[in-house]
Amino acid sequence: MRFNTLAVASALAATLSIPAHAQTEIQWWHAMSGPLGEWVADLAKQYNESQKEYKVVPAYKGTYDESMTAAIAAYRSGNAPHILQVFEVGTATMMASKNAIKPVGDVMKEGGAKFDQKAYISAVAGYYTAPNGQMLSFPFNSSTTIFYYNKDAFKAAGLDPDKAPTTWPEVVAAAAKLKASGHKCPFTTSWMSWTQLESFSAWHNTLFATQNNGFGGTNARLAFNSPLHQRHFENLANMAKQGLFVYKGRGNVPDAAFPAGECAMFTGSSGLYARVSKDAKFAYGISTLPYYPDVQGAPQNTVIGGASLWVMAGKKPAEYKGVADFFNFLSKADVQSASHKRTGYLPITTAAYELTDKSGFYKEKPGTDVAVTQMIRKTTDKSRGIRLGNFVQIRTIIDEETEQIWSGKKQPKEALDAAIQRGNEQLERFQKANKG
Repeated sequence: MRFNTLAVASALAATLSIPAHAQTEIQWWHAMSGPLGEWVADLAKQYNESQKEYKVVPAYKGTYDESMTAAIAAYRSGNAPHILQVFEVGTATMMASKNAIKPVGDVMKEGGAKFDQKAYISAVAGYYTAPNGQMLSFPFNSSTTIFYYNKDAFKAAGLDPDKAPTTWPEVVAAAAKLKASGHKCPFTTSWMSWTQLESFSAWHNTLFATQNNGFGGTNARLAFNSPLHQRHFENLANMAKQGLFVYKGRGNVPDAAFPAGECAMFTGSSGLYARVSKDAKFAYGISTLPYYPDVQGAPQNTVIGGASLWVMAGKKPAEYKGVADFFNFLSKADVQSASHKRTGYLPITTAAYELTDKSGFYKEKPGTDVAVTQMIRKTTDKSRGIRLGNFVQIRTIIDEETEQIWSGKKQPKEALDAAIQRGNEQLERFQKANKG
């Protein structure tokens, strides 16, 4: 008996000494934190457990700005990740970095993965597609701007909790009642440029920039100082003076104000749904972005936000095959539908949207289809999206100039004109650096 035990132990030791087939690691740098960071980690875990050949290793690299800067530095030193999540504002810059990226269409084709661009929702895929029809990056967490409101606060203010304000005059009227009922922050917004200028422009079928918002060429110039844009920021300035609109900071800093119950009305990303559904201790509603009813062509459609996944150049064929396999996994209807339900980000394929619809999710969670319906409307040359070089810097300029409005240091027209002048300098630099 002792001999048999030793024999088994010896055989087991010999088996363990045989080297296992090494998995090919795929490094994925992202900018998701909190509940969304948990979602990214779960996606990687789900994929890794579905097969044994590849291992996706997600790594949080800070905000969108920070992760993009880190990747550029890593690429120059030869240590770039395989996959980099880049927000939509960085799309034109990434497109211009031809030597640093490998088009996702090529990655999928060379990796032997099934890849039909027509399977992706056109409003999403079109944004990341080059003029020659080649998809350059993989749509991942695509979002759009929507309107959230606190139903409990509405009820306390004598407003109908089941009727969201759909026009800007209605937002102002609701804000006045909320303030009268004691609410200290009736309305706020995150991502000032994205919600109040970029999406606002497309929603009203008005250009944000010439050359069809940059899709027509790098000689585009900013155009958001039209009478409509000035009117809107004059209205926001008046709301700020009356305490109806409270500025809460740049980027996604204001996001916490709504689920915390601090602000009753909020315009921001559909991707905030993950946080709202988890943290809000009150009844809330989701509705479309407000518009001015007297503007012809409004509402049109809102523009894409969120980010896509870019594949970095200089990797081995086996690694690209792993990237293609992972992207194929992310495109599965059941994976996409589950992500859409969990986060509020758009389903990137038509099949995923149809699967979600059939599951009854939109009926169970009213308003969760708003982001999708806003994006799948027919687009025009003015509303397809905005693709500008040095867009990160332009957004910072817009933040700087509009902050002068809320502090009372500049009039809306003066601030918008200054933002355009400074922003156009950034576009000129980009155009000169990317001629030919």
